Amino acid sequence: MNSRCDRGFTLIEILALLAILGVALALIVGYRAPASSGLDLRASAASLAAGLRLARSEAIVKNRAVTFDLDLAGHRFRAGSAPPQSLPPGLSIELLTIAGERRNAREGDIRFNPDGSSSGGRITIADANRAMMIGVDWLTGRVSVADAQH
Repeated sequence: MNSRCDRGFTLIEILALLAILGVALALIVGYRAPASSGLDLRASAASLAAGLRLARSEAIVKNRAVTFDLDLAGHRFRAGSAPPQSLPPGLSIELLTIAGERRNAREGDIRFNPDGSSSGGRITIADANRAMMIGVDWLTGRVSVADAQH
């Protein structure tokens, strides 16, 4: 009996397997989730609303007026003593507030008082397809976020 039992893989089989694994790895590593401007817009609106709420809370806790500063041209904002935060450069930003809170065409703020009230205002952010509005009630300082007509 001259029966030979071969075990293992041939060199060609191993090379074929490595080639398939290499292609699969390249597809996985090279995959990027499609960027969604709608997600950027919603995230930016949520970030602005959180900053406004932070400024209101800081005013109440520290018992002094605190401002939420908005740099329209630089796409940045700062809530009270928190560090500045950036917004995506592709968004258009508009600020509607009372004249005394508008420094110039590029900068303005919304002021929160120790009792929770505010100077009030509205920030509208938009991309090519949608717009969102972040409103601040002057009497209560309540912050709301809603879709806006674009």
